[in-house]
Amino acid sequence: MYAASREALAHTRSALQSALGSGAATAAAAQAGSELFSVVEALDSQRALRTALADASAPAAVRERLAEQVFGGKVSAQTLATVKAAAGQDWSAQSDLTNSLVQLGREALLKAAADQDQLDTVEDELFRLGRIVAGNPDLEQTLSDRGTPASAKRDLLTRLLYGKVTAVTETLAVHAVGRLSESPAGTFDELSALAAAQRDRAVAHVRSAAPLDARQEERLSATLTRIYGKPVTVHVEVDPELLSGLVVRVGDEVIDGSAAGRLAAVRKSLT
Repeated sequence: MYAASREALAHTRSALQSALGSGAATAAAAQAGSELFSVVEALDSQRALRTALADASAPAAVRERLAEQVFGGKVSAQTLATVKAAAGQDWSAQSDLTNSLVQLGREALLKAAADQDQLDTVEDELFRLGRIVAGNPDLEQTLSDRGTPASAKRDLLTRLLYGKVTAVTETLAVHAVGRLSESPAGTFDELSALAAAQRDRAVAHVRSAAPLDARQEERLSATLTRIYGKPVTVHVEVDPELLSGLVVRVGDEVIDGSAAGRLAAVRKSLT
């Protein structure tokens, strides 16, 4: 995202935060998040509208009036204020407008989760969902298939998640599979990391040759916290193929302390 779009996103985020206010009810934030997703779906399906709202050659006031004409009376005041603010900004690309509304919808929903003390739960549920999808090739293929309508993917995931996760997790995940830009598991990992970021935390994805007990996880989290200078949430999955040790991924950085990793390094050095 270029500088113009980053600035536009910052202005739009400020408008959303102002509309919600510090004392906004949890329901208002959840509603705004869900409605922003609905706005994005409308823009995804109507190219002419998307083009008009992102047309930097048109006066900002004209674009804002268009947003009000289209969405006024159909969404809450908080959502409408956010969409009008977005329409009034100059974006480097049309996709930056829609992607930014997605981002703000996610942030609004995570604010609702935080207000209900559910942010930890949402973060963990999204991580676990990513692992479930990654471990089920048929499900991952179905959710990744570009030939499958977005509505069918969302219906499938809704059936799988209904009653098993929080409402925020379900809403975030179901909307995400309808407009995937990477693998489903990677998208759910990204959402989990976003949930952690709301608490100024980093996320460590850990593959371990054997299960870690609570004390070991606490020690690992404390060590990573010292290394990265901020609290680190540890998510662990067991992978016997590592033989022994751990592989830790924090963002783009990977620390491979597994026996399999050491053997691979030896083989590479021999060749």
